[in-house]
Amino acid sequence: MKKIMSLFLMLAMSAALMTGCAKSTDTTGAAQGTVEGTEESTENAGTEGTVEGEDGTEGTAEDAAEPEEEVTLRIGALKGPTAMGMVSLMNQQSGEDANYQFTIAGAADEITPLLVKGDLDFAAVPANLASVLYNNTNGAIEVVAVNTLGVIYIVENGDNVQNVEDLRGKTIYASGKGSTPEYALNYILKSNGIDPETDVTIEWKSEHTECLAALSASENAIAMLPQPFVTTAQTKIETIRIALDLTAEWNKIQKDEAEASTLITGVIVARKEILESYPEQVSAFLDAYKESVSFVNENTAKAAELVGSFDIVPADVAEIALPYCNITFMEGAEMKEKLSGYLNVLFEQNPQSVGGSLPNEDFYYAR
Repeated sequence: MKKIMSLFLMLAMSAALMTGCAKSTDTTGAAQGTVEGTEESTENAGTEGTVEGEDGTEGTAEDAAEPEEEVTLRIGALKGPTAMGMVSLMNQQSGEDANYQFTIAGAADEITPLLVKGDLDFAAVPANLASVLYNNTNGAIEVVAVNTLGVIYIVENGDNVQNVEDLRGKTIYASGKGSTPEYALNYILKSNGIDPETDVTIEWKSEHTECLAALSASENAIAMLPQPFVTTAQTKIETIRIALDLTAEWNKIQKDEAEASTLITGVIVARKEILESYPEQVSAFLDAYKESVSFVNENTAKAAELVGSFDIVPADVAEIALPYCNITFMEGAEMKEKLSGYLNVLFEQNPQSVGGSLPNEDFYYAR
């Protein structure tokens, strides 16, 4: 019990990362989706020889292997960019090959206890929270894909900031102190020769809305905000413009690295038990999820309607924000390279931001 309580306390610290998520605690569930997949079992794969069936005929060991038991995979996600890539899959309502049950929540601390207790099989969570979960469950949680790159932007009520150097000597309003937005900003500033302690003034706010109020109160004010809140802010104050994309700035820093990382917001994690027990259905889900991400990125207007229908973000906001949400699907070796480098940047600033230590090789799922 003490261990579980300790875990939940750490998760509460990590929940602040999800800068693109709404504060609402409403949940929606039981949206059913389907994908097409095979029922070929991986058990006894690669064995040689024959076995005798009930009718006395001979067959291969592969023929005798039992197919995987059909299960309903339960997936959780947060209101915001990390759930947006799922909407096409969530909208699928027919078919017999597989069923998925979705739960959309307003905060990470609603999703993570369900995952730890085994009431969810997959969850879209902040990238650093995935590492915290891995460390605090002795490896019982693995990461299967990156689903959202950075969604943090420097915006201003003016037109003075064209590059990172233009931030020198300025005041930046921001929320997310002590979490990954702060670590990302510090990394980008330091990498550009700007000391966050002396060369800029970072005025930390507890809410994005406080940053918006500061922007509206002062001409040429600068703030660090996530999508889709940036889009919401622009609907309220027409003079707000995106000055810097922190994901693009991160990539500039990393471009010459042998193993380049990137700024990552969200990932998909899963219980190790599910990954080991149902590899075919896991693979089918990942394929279907990848297709859903492609649909969302290629059909902005239709995807925005679905995002609104699932009460993730209002459709009109989603249609403008989607191109800036960096929704992606990254797995395997590419996922490991990008995510491990990102987690290392966080670890160097605050080891507790990733659960005290960097995850081992078995954290990164490969199918």
